[in-house]
Amino acid sequence: MIPLSGLWIPLTVFAAAAQTVRNTAQRHLTAELGTLGATLVRFLYGMPVLAMWLCLVLLFGGSPQPALTWIFGGWVVVAALSQMAGTALLLRAMAERSFAIGLVYSKSEVIQVALFSVLFLGETLSAVAVGAIVVATLGVVLLTPRPPSLAGARRRWADPAAFYGLASGSAFAISVVGYRGANLALEAGSPFLAAAETLFWSQLLQAVLLCGWLLVRSPAILLDALRQWRVSMFAGIAGASASLANVTALALAPASQVRTLILIEVVFSYFVSRRIFRESMSHRELAGIILVMAGVVLILSTAG
Repeated sequence: MIPLSGLWIPLTVFAAAAQTVRNTAQRHLTAELGTLGATLVRFLYGMPVLAMWLCLVLLFGGSPQPALTWIFGGWVVVAALSQMAGTALLLRAMAERSFAIGLVYSKSEVIQVALFSVLFLGETLSAVAVGAIVVATLGVVLLTPRPPSLAGARRRWADPAAFYGLASGSAFAISVVGYRGANLALEAGSPFLAAAETLFWSQLLQAVLLCGWLLVRSPAILLDALRQWRVSMFAGIAGASASLANVTALALAPASQVRTLILIEVVFSYFVSRRIFRESMSHRELAGIILVMAGVVLILSTAG
């Protein structure tokens, strides 16, 4: 049996796999629903899963309903709004470039998560953890397309995919710190209950805000999201499963460790990119994947 202290590792790997499935489904939906519609299905269709899980944890988890404080609510709002922004920006990045490369740009979040965790949560980083973050980030840099010239380098950073992807990484980094802060503020006594409460309220806020916005500005998109219920439900269930695993891992381990390990999603996205979308990958990008995996191995060595 996996001890509770080490449970964050399989949870994070599962979250990475489920996120790859969710991103694949959302990319298909972007063509039909647009960026906001594809973002909505993640939150709206995931709510039944989150509500059911929260009920199960409250009924059979053995822990009482914790007090929902203003500090907890503040962290939830920060996590929810920044995650919405990160999801929309990621889908825009993927629409501008390939599935895998769009995701890679967003993974600039790892260094930002480490920095924000130290500044706002008071977490500390070991030398090995810092090394893992640097190695994995170098892998992410290698995975970005190489420009043919200096002028090409300037164009690359002016590339919409780079802008949207890097902005997505910043938004996701703030979101991760928000979820970690909400888990710690709740003092639920159980990491499973803390994660279930945090995610339920944050995703409820996300679904209500985005539904309200679309109802006022683009009701046709909302109707299209309801018509595309089969793929939308698939994306919502995968997204809710990934979020539950991810937020539970954040209740068990420092945010910097969780977000470095979840870079294994880059490897999963590589196979999706090659097998499903038939997108090519260079030797340089493969070297980047190797460095990402090296960073994952290093971060795992700090778990013991």
